[in-house]
Amino acid sequence: MRFLSRRFGTVTANGDGGISMLGLGKRGIATSCRAVLCPRFGGPEVLEFHQNVAVPDLKPNQVLVRARAVSINPLDTRMRAGYGRSIFEPLLPLILGRDISGEVAAVGNSVKSLTVGQEVFGALHPTAVRGTYTDYAILAEDELAPKPESLSHVEASAIPFAALTAWRALKSTARIKDGHRVLVIGGGGAVGFSAIQLAVAAGCHVSSTCGESISISRILAVGAEQAVDYTTEDCEIALKGHFDAVLDTIGVPETERIGINLLKRGGHYMTLQGEAASFTDRYGLAIGLPLATAILLKKQIQYRYSHGIEYWWNYMRADAEGLHEIRRLSEAGKLRIPVDKTFPLSQAREAHEAKERRQIPGKVVLEID
Repeated sequence: MRFLSRRFGTVTANGDGGISMLGLGKRGIATSCRAVLCPRFGGPEVLEFHQNVAVPDLKPNQVLVRARAVSINPLDTRMRAGYGRSIFEPLLPLILGRDISGEVAAVGNSVKSLTVGQEVFGALHPTAVRGTYTDYAILAEDELAPKPESLSHVEASAIPFAALTAWRALKSTARIKDGHRVLVIGGGGAVGFSAIQLAVAAGCHVSSTCGESISISRILAVGAEQAVDYTTEDCEIALKGHFDAVLDTIGVPETERIGINLLKRGGHYMTLQGEAASFTDRYGLAIGLPLATAILLKKQIQYRYSHGIEYWWNYMRADAEGLHEIRRLSEAGKLRIPVDKTFPLSQAREAHEAKERRQIPGKVVLEID
């Protein structure tokens, strides 16, 4: 029997009657699956579709999910190209993918909130090595929630990672509340679009910048009070007043300057483009991580002194409470992320190529039959 790799090869039976052979184990649990592997860093051409990849044993808090749809996030294409190399290179091959929607196929011994056959959706942590580009993915119990019944698997798979990233920034960091003024820089992307809807649902007055007319119409349709096209307007002039929170999904020096200048004293500036991974890639973990921490601390002190504001690098984290609130809002029609195109899982390479060439501006989902 041929092995694909040491980590993704077959595994043997255990005392709990778990995995025993490729295909189905003693209890009918899938032990092999189809998956898209990333064996090295590079362009879309490095992605390989394999028919026979082993499914590891479940830990007590884990859930095996039969995937029906998984969405492609910018993090996936960046990781494939080498982002986070210092962390991920020793762990190759990777399975990319964070988002998932599907059905529970098996649960670990300590899982209480989910049952086999239940439809679920959720997202993995950004540093997960075995992602969701597979028909059987493994997630922790707190990374999953019941799928919104009103959404298809394709629609549901587009939401969790982006919405949880926005949730962490707005709710966990800035602690937005009714009446706050929120600015989302880059509201046309999935995280920005999620942030707008979360802020509107919280009773905030929301403004956003974006670069496409279709994004402007979408942003206004979900409740933003102002949408500014940064390609044709001066954002600092067009945006009125100051804000309690600014989420910058672009994270370049110019958007950082604009965002900070538009904050009220005591406000929060949050960027998704923190430099921890880029510094560790450049200098290694031993030097890069302390250096990135020092730069963040310096900026926090600088802006607290000069502008009276709080400065943060934000990343997605698993948040069971946040995911259940995202589910509730999605079920109520208050949180949606439009899907522009779907591909079969076997065409993940073509999907990445289309995203790289900017042929598809919006969300892309891989469907699994």
